[in-house]
Amino acid sequence: MTNKIIAIQGNYPSKLNSKTDTSVFLAYEIQKKNYRIFYYNPKDLSIVDSKVIAEGFFIKFDYNNKKFYKILKKQKLDLIKCKYILIRQDPPFNLEYISTTYILETIKHKVKIINDPTSIRNISEKLYSVKYQKFMPNTIFSQNIHEIKKFFKKNKHVILKPIHSFSGNDIHLLNKFKLKFIKRFVKKHDYIMCQKYLPKISKGDKRVFIINGKICGAISRVPKKGSFLSNMSKGAIAKNIQLTKLEKKISKVIAKDLKKEQIYFAGIDFIDQKLNGDINVTSPTGLKTLFDISKINLAKTFWKYLKA
Repeated sequence: MTNKIIAIQGNYPSKLNSKTDTSVFLAYEIQKKNYRIFYYNPKDLSIVDSKVIAEGFFIKFDYNNKKFYKILKKQKLDLIKCKYILIRQDPPFNLEYISTTYILETIKHKVKIINDPTSIRNISEKLYSVKYQKFMPNTIFSQNIHEIKKFFKKNKHVILKPIHSFSGNDIHLLNKFKLKFIKRFVKKHDYIMCQKYLPKISKGDKRVFIINGKICGAISRVPKKGSFLSNMSKGAIAKNIQLTKLEKKISKVIAKDLKKEQIYFAGIDFIDQKLNGDINVTSPTGLKTLFDISKINLAKTFWKYLKA
């Protein structure tokens, strides 16, 4: 009999926002089916005597309470005793993150891991979008100052993004080429993403949720006044939204590809019907926000497709 244990590899619970966090939402939903949640931080993952073990704790979540989690029991756990493991820590996608995928890869044929650790490692969230550039605004990936300068001459207003960052961190809108700033930016981040600015971001982007190769829902995230960042963590407001025919078409293409890549859960983003180049596979967010504004519970869908 398979243990009804689900392990979550994530940031410490004290750092989570219970009102919006997708990991908490997923855990709360599956607890209703009498699964136990074992929670650990990536720093507490090890291989000892050929076993993948984690030092963590069994925990119970309830996002309805101010104190939204209760630690039940601290212990070490051999992770092959779990039915599912969710990789849910935030980027940056650094060497520590990569190392955890190698460790978990050794047991992925014994435990269902979401998303597949090999696939997470192989899919750079921004660089993977290169295959979909015909659906995107003008975009380059480079650390070559000459190429970046040429891009500015063609596009004037440009968004600069680190390739391996997250949640709208260190993203800049430049209205002209600033050599000193860009040199510092490249020195800090190496390869960067340069993208033509789309003014309609002021009306919001669209986050599309993909589960098991299916388009399951979407929300719009409208930046706060004076901002061009649509991340909820940067103060954006979520609204209900419908996808256009073009957005559905593009989403289906990407969803099909991601399923082939063993990516079970992902989020993709559109601005003005153009893919913005972020294929979120490490720790997609937004399910709790969708539920709050629409009562559509994709946490149920998430577990239903897994037959949990």
